[in-house]
Amino acid sequence: MRQYRIAVLPGDGIGPEIVKEARKVLGVVAERAGVRFVMEEGLVGGAAYDRCGAPLPDEVMELALASDAVLLGAVGGPQWEPLDYSLRPERGLLGLRSGLGLFANLRPVVVFEDLIDASPLKPDVIRGIDLLIVRELLGDAYFGKPRGVRVENGQRIGINTMVYTEAEIRRIAKVAFVLARGRRRKLLSVDKANVLEVTELWRDVVTETGRNYPDVELRHMYVDNCAMQLIRNPGQFDVIVTTNMFGDILSDEASMLTGSLGMLPSASQGEKTAMYEPSHGSAPDIAGKNIANPLATILSAAMMLRHSLGMPEEAAIVEKAVRTVLKEGFRTEDIRQAGAVVVGTAEMGDLVAERVETLPA
Repeated sequence: MRQYRIAVLPGDGIGPEIVKEARKVLGVVAERAGVRFVMEEGLVGGAAYDRCGAPLPDEVMELALASDAVLLGAVGGPQWEPLDYSLRPERGLLGLRSGLGLFANLRPVVVFEDLIDASPLKPDVIRGIDLLIVRELLGDAYFGKPRGVRVENGQRIGINTMVYTEAEIRRIAKVAFVLARGRRRKLLSVDKANVLEVTELWRDVVTETGRNYPDVELRHMYVDNCAMQLIRNPGQFDVIVTTNMFGDILSDEASMLTGSLGMLPSASQGEKTAMYEPSHGSAPDIAGKNIANPLATILSAAMMLRHSLGMPEEAAIVEKAVRTVLKEGFRTEDIRQAGAVVVGTAEMGDLVAERVETLPA
């Protein structure tokens, strides 16, 4: 029997609830495929700080490094905001990305036909949308130095440094070109090269890299124009590659094409391993109420099956199960529609798991 080791890090807020449902679905996948998933849980974020005094304990980092893949819930919450910056839950997430070398964040944005009315955009604008945002994850102002807050001439100043090396840009560009080659062979690189020298270098290096992929159509666009075009005409996009900060913002904007962040999975890939998590946050205001949408986490688990565990057929079954449940009219509160049956977090997980068990291959 094939065996895979998965580090499961539920995190904070709704994290434990939505991860529980992804584990439920993975359990059915294991039975159906005749494999064994060894899922070991660890603390990260605010939960880790409360128990261990650090947002990313050493033993959790070791667990992640020793696993075939990492499944993460979400981190953060208002109760930890007064902490020193180095101890906040988000530092645990950034520590995982850095420690695992996760430089490429993949965020697919797919509009399900049965959820088309859940989006605030007109149906004729978003129908058939299937795009992929490739966000660089280890550079930019999130990691650049110098950084911090200091006092100069009697007043506080805040500093963050936007930095990219040529190697970092070329590495993420290669990932994006390969992904575009496997889709509709269209790649858009997003920058602010008319203002920021660091993204002028970004544009140059992406262009140079593109010469090795003549079968992929490469375009460039300024980030402000891209933000507008995502709402005006999202159907023009296939794969979008961009910087850490721009990717963070654009992917959240793109989530509204689907009607809810609760529908967006993501994968963060490195040279050796990958971490899978929903694109949304910890939503502490709805934690423990059994109303959170677990579908983004379940779809993230499907990405894990496909990209890390070499189980594309099983990944397709999970995705088909999600589409089936939506087509049958079941909804969580965030994607409520007239005439739909509104179910809770656990109930939605049960429905998907049941379809995974019974759907034909």
